[in-house]
Amino acid sequence: MTKLTDNRSSEADNPGWIEWATGLVSAGLVIAMITWVTWEALTAETKPPEFSISVTNREMVEGGYRVTFDIANRSAQTASAVVVRGEILDGGNVAEDAEVTFDYVPAQSQARGAIFFSRDPGQAEMRVRPVGYTTP
Repeated sequence: MTKLTDNRSSEADNPGWIEWATGLVSAGLVIAMITWVTWEALTAETKPPEFSISVTNREMVEGGYRVTFDIANRSAQTASAVVVRGEILDGGNVAEDAEVTFDYVPAQSQARGAIFFSRDPGQAEMRVRPVGYTTP
C-alpha cells in the first residue's frame, strides 16, 4: 500500500530502478531512431529506378497464351505508371506485342504481372522489357 504524506505518494519522491531503466531504454531507442533516419536521409542514393524482369511462367489459356513475369526495382526510388512491353519476334521483326502498366513498383521490391498473346510465345523468340515510367 502506498503511504501518503502531504497528499503525495512516496513513489513520486523515490522512482524505482525499473522506472529509470525504462526511461533510459526508451531514450536510447528514440536517439537511435533519430540517428538512423538522419543517416538514411543524408546518405540515400538518388539513382533513378532500375528494373530487371524475369519470366516465371508461360501457359495456354482460353483465347491465347499468358506469360507471367516478375519485375524488380533495385533502386531506392519508387516508380509509378511502369509500362512493360512483351514482344514475340519472328526473324527479328515484331510479330506481336502487348503491354501492361503497373500503378507503381516500390523501391527495392518487386511486383508480378502477366501479358497475354494470341500466338504461342514458346514457338518463337520472346522479349519482355520495361519501356517507361514516371516518378511519383
